[in-house]
Amino acid sequence: MDLPRLENILLRYEGESWDLIPVLQDIQDSYSYLPKEELQVVSERLNVPLTQIYSVATFFKMFSLIPKGKHQIKVCLGTTCHLKGGGRVVESLSHRLGVEVGYTTKDMQFTLETVGCLGSCAQAPVMMVDDKYFGRSTVDKVPKIIKLYK
Repeated sequence: MDLPRLENILLRYEGESWDLIPVLQDIQDSYSYLPKEELQVVSERLNVPLTQIYSVATFFKMFSLIPKGKHQIKVCLGTTCHLKGGGRVVESLSHRLGVEVGYTTKDMQFTLETVGCLGSCAQAPVMMVDDKYFGRSTVDKVPKIIKLYK
């Protein structure tokens, strides 16, 4: 546990239960996930039961209870992207990275996820790495895209 880092986050708030979601967002931004030990401290400081914290953390997709990689890869599997080959892009990424959807590579470089929509149907199939969109993605383009982030 990195108590000084957590303290810096908690000092930004009043220490009330209504601070829970912003505190969790700051922890997620700082650690790339919500570490168990830090959540126990948050529970004590905000006087919020740990079960409630886990309910919030598992309800919102923006939170993760497992460590995320340095680069977040999201592949759209909405209707248009699915019909235009999004599933094949996911399979290619999974094979090349050696990781299943929802998990992080052993070297902590990449986390592979699927999403219902990235809002770029005209560019289907679409994938994102961090904040950059890659439209009209194909199995052939996957190695080049991954290489940009290695």
